[in-house]
Amino acid sequence: MRKYLIQLSFLICLFCMICAAGFSQQQYTKYVVVFKNKDNSPYRLDKPLVYLSSKSIQRRKRYNIAIDSSDLPVNPSYISQVLAQGQVSYLSQSKWLNQVLIYTTSSTAITAISNLSFVQSVNAVGPTSTTFSSGNDKFKEKTEKITMAQSQSNIVAANRYNYGSSFAQIHIHNGEFLHNKGLTGKGITITIIDAGFYHYKTTVAFDSVRARNGFLGEKDFVDFDGSVNEDDSHGELCLSTIASNVPGVMVGTAPDASFWLLRSENVNSEYPIEEHNWAAAAEFADSVGTDMISSSLGYMQFDDPQFNHTYNDFYKNTTMVSRAATFAAKKGILVTNSAGNEGTDSWKYLIFPSDDDSVCAVAATNTSGVIASFSSYGYPGKVKPNISSVGSGTILYSSTGLTSGSGTSFSNPNINGLIACLWQAFPKVNNMTILQAVYTSSDRFTTPDNRYGYGIPDMQKAYRFLKSAQNVQLYGNEWLIPSNANFTNEISFKLIGRTNGKATIKLLDGHKNVVAKLDHTTEQEEVYDEVLTGLDKLPIGKYSLQYSDGTNSKTIDVTKGNVPVTKLSRLKVITAEQ
Repeated sequence: MRKYLIQLSFLICLFCMICAAGFSQQQYTKYVVVFKNKDNSPYRLDKPLVYLSSKSIQRRKRYNIAIDSSDLPVNPSYISQVLAQGQVSYLSQSKWLNQVLIYTTSSTAITAISNLSFVQSVNAVGPTSTTFSSGNDKFKEKTEKITMAQSQSNIVAANRYNYGSSFAQIHIHNGEFLHNKGLTGKGITITIIDAGFYHYKTTVAFDSVRARNGFLGEKDFVDFDGSVNEDDSHGELCLSTIASNVPGVMVGTAPDASFWLLRSENVNSEYPIEEHNWAAAAEFADSVGTDMISSSLGYMQFDDPQFNHTYNDFYKNTTMVSRAATFAAKKGILVTNSAGNEGTDSWKYLIFPSDDDSVCAVAATNTSGVIASFSSYGYPGKVKPNISSVGSGTILYSSTGLTSGSGTSFSNPNINGLIACLWQAFPKVNNMTILQAVYTSSDRFTTPDNRYGYGIPDMQKAYRFLKSAQNVQLYGNEWLIPSNANFTNEISFKLIGRTNGKATIKLLDGHKNVVAKLDHTTEQEEVYDEVLTGLDKLPIGKYSLQYSDGTNSKTIDVTKGNVPVTKLSRLKVITAEQ
C-alpha cells in the first residue's frame, strides 16, 4: 500500500510538472535564440564601416582595440532560417552574445528552431504582455518635490557655475575644480540606458543641451517605437544629475556632454528579456561611438522565480547583462552602474551587472559622505561597490521642476558626469586607466570595504594623478626645463607646478646676485611656459636659474655666451617640437 501511494504520488507530481511545463510554454512568447557561431558571415573584419560608425572605429584605434568576431553582427542567414520556422517575428539581436530575440506563440516553431544545426539554445525570456506587477517603485527610488526656499543654495563666486541646490553633490567630489578648468564634458558622448525619459524634450533643465544639439538621438528597445519621451521618468531624473543647466537652481556634473538616450527597461515587470535589451542597447551605443554608459538598472530576482539569479552567479560573468557590460568595456567604453538598493532587503548585495570587474559600481551616500542604509553591500571576493557618490537626498530636475530623490540610481549618474569631465582632459587615456585614477583618488582607497568600496572620489586628486603621469611621459622626471640654457637676451623654460600657491624663479649671476626675477602662482602638475626677459645687457658668463616655493627648490646652471650647452646643463633640452 505504501509503495502504491509513493507511485501514485510520483505520477501526480509528474502530471503537475507536465502541466506546468505546458503552461510555461504557453505563457512565454518572447525567446532568446543563441547561435553556436558566426560562420559564413557576409560581414568582414576589414570592412567595419558597414556595421560600426567612424567614431566607434576611431575609439578602437585610439586605444589599440582590435576589431574581432564579436563586432560582427549576428549572421543574417541564421536569423532568416529562424524566422522561416513558422509564425516567428524578429525583435532585436545581440552580436556580442550572438543571439536574437524573437516573438512566437507556436511551440512547434520553438521545437523546429531548437533543432537547427547552428542553434545552441532557445530560452524563454518574456511573456506575451506585461501586467503591472512590480509597480512604479520597481527601482525603489523615492522622490520628493522641493522648492528653492527649502533647498540649500551654496554659491561660490569664484566658480564657473552658479550651482544653486546641486552644489553639495558636486562639491563632495571637488567637481567644481574640473568645471573651473573648463572641463564640463564637452566632446564626451554619454549613453544613458534606462526605462524612459519622460518629457525630456521640453524639460527646462535641458534647454541648453537642446540648443546645442547635444541630444544625439534616442532608441526604444522595449516597444521599438523609436521614442523615449513618453515613457517612464526614471531616466529623465538620472539624466538631470548630469545634463541640467539652470543657473542658481541646479547644474549637472557634465552639462556640456552629448547624450544618447536608450530605453531597455519595462517598469511594469521584471523578466530576463530586459537583460537582453540592455545588451542590445549597449551594442547600439558602441556602434554609434559612445564614450561612456551610465546605467541605473540592475537584475537579480524576477517576476517568475525560475529565472532568479543567485549569489553563486556573482563574479562568474555568466548573466546576460554582466557579459554584455564586459564586452562594452573591452570595446573601450567606460561603464558605470548603480550598486543597487538592496542594503536593507533580503537580497542585500549587488545587482547585476555591477558585479562585473570592468564595471564601476556606485554606492549611495548623503552629502556628508555617510553611506545610505539602502545602498547594496558588496558581495565577498572583490572590492565592490567600487566607489560612492551622493544618492541620498540627491537634487534632481523633472518635467515639473526641481525635486530630490534617494537611490543608487542617482549616485551613479552624478559621478558618471564628473568622470566624463575628467576624461575630457585626458582623451588619449583609456577607460580603465581613467577608472583607476578615480579609484586611487577616493578617500578609502587604502582601506576599502563592502559598503563604500574605495570611497568618495576626489576629482582634483584624480586629475593630478593623470596629469602627473602625462608629465612624466612627456618630460621625464624633470619639472624645471630651460629650452635655451645658453641664452642671449631671454631665457624660456617650462615649469611644472610643484604646489598650489606662490613660487619664485630667480636668475642669479656668478656672485649669487639676483639679476632677474619672476613671481608665479602655480597649481600642482600644471605646465607653464615662462620667459625671463631683458637679459641682453647682462655680461657673458655663468648664471643659475633658481626655483623656490617654500617647500621645493631647484637650481639649473645656465650661461650667456658661446659655451656649449652640453657642458653647462645637466638636463635634457626639450624643444617645442618634442
